[in-house]
Amino acid sequence: MSTTAEVPSPADILENARKLRRGIPGDVHEHIVEAIYADAARIADRAVSRPDRGARPTFDRSLDRVLTSRLWGFPIMLLLFALMFWITIIGANAPSGWLATLLVDHGWPWLRGLAAAAGLPAWLSGLLVDGMYLSMAWVVSVMLPPMAIFFPLFTILEDFGYLPRVAFNLDRLFKSVGAHGKQSMSTMMGFGCNAAGVVATRIIDSPRERLIAIITNNFALCNGRWPTQILIASLFIGMLAPAHWAGLVSAAAVTTVALLGMGFMLVVSWTLSKSVLKGEASAFSLELPPYRPPALWRTLYTSLIDRTLFVLWRAIVFALPAGAVIWLIGNVSVGDATLAHWLIRNVDPLGLALGLNGVILIAYVVAIPANEIVVPTILMLTVLVTGVHGVGAGAGVMFELDSDSATKAILQAGGWTLLTAVNLMLFSLLHNPCSTTIYTIYKETGSAKWTAVAALLPLGLGFAVTFLVATVWHWLA
Repeated sequence: MSTTAEVPSPADILENARKLRRGIPGDVHEHIVEAIYADAARIADRAVSRPDRGARPTFDRSLDRVLTSRLWGFPIMLLLFALMFWITIIGANAPSGWLATLLVDHGWPWLRGLAAAAGLPAWLSGLLVDGMYLSMAWVVSVMLPPMAIFFPLFTILEDFGYLPRVAFNLDRLFKSVGAHGKQSMSTMMGFGCNAAGVVATRIIDSPRERLIAIITNNFALCNGRWPTQILIASLFIGMLAPAHWAGLVSAAAVTTVALLGMGFMLVVSWTLSKSVLKGEASAFSLELPPYRPPALWRTLYTSLIDRTLFVLWRAIVFALPAGAVIWLIGNVSVGDATLAHWLIRNVDPLGLALGLNGVILIAYVVAIPANEIVVPTILMLTVLVTGVHGVGAGAGVMFELDSDSATKAILQAGGWTLLTAVNLMLFSLLHNPCSTTIYTIYKETGSAKWTAVAALLPLGLGFAVTFLVATVWHWLA
């Protein structure tokens, strides 16, 4: 047996309201109505802007008036990120040095001695210690400190609520090239690590626009490429200016390369959106969250565990076999020359046509697992093919020097010129992603085709741009 509740009619509701009103004294009723209207007026006063007067100022609204303004939004954004990159680069120098001292200067000889005491054959000791371990040590010492600084800083801005304002400021720019405004946030993450930037594209709902963001994220200059940019700019670009201007000129050169990367990102995004990934830019409804103080422990967990250690582990996994390959090409002979000599001799004509050389091209091939080992690999291969004595610890053993002048002398012995330096900086920006990023792209897209596009597109641009620069350079000379 079921019962159905009787629904009162509109007339009954109105009559009940009249009875309720008659039961309340007039002055009390007026006070209630006045209180309701006053409360509504306070809400409207805080939330609605009127032509005759602005909305009542609040902390969030006052801050947004500056951070999202057309006049100050972009300069403040550039200043904040420039400061964040500067803190990362300057702050990572000492920890990187400590880790290099621990893992390379002390850990590597100790392991060599341990291998000798254990009676390991020379080839096995070389493969495991001089190749695999040393590669891993370079990656950890160069990669860990910048990420451990950059990602917490980035997470602080994210938790504070500033990053949605960045997306708001850049929405019009990215939308004009057929991309998504939220791509700005994954791009900023890419400056820390491109693999993390690819993962960050999950915030983009549109599959087409997310794919554009994934393919173009490599144009954000990740922290693995900053050391190469800074070193080459200091050795060859800064030296062109008087000593007191050298640092500023070097910094300007690196900044220019980073801005070029952003330019290529926009151009390639526009090209993809007008061709193979054609479509209309999706509507972007962005909620600006209230500003709030970051939660310290959550910030540290998110940045160090979820991002830094996650990316570092993937890099180590790929760096170990890369170290083995680097040692093998330096020690395995083909006829009367090592594999390294044979490979460099065969690709040298292509390298010279690009304003580079064979050593650089081979270094970028074998150092695909991690950009952090490019410079040590270039120095090792240069010493190997030029026969420079008294430098390095043997064939296949990567190294770096504390002296900039000694580093430049080795590179010049390998035929480096100003053109080589300029084109290396460009090629460092425009080349295939590292293997960690390539693997992440495949995991995120599930497509071998789009992974290949993301890997080969920047490489093709790198060849085209360096060839063009080399051609114009020689023509002007």
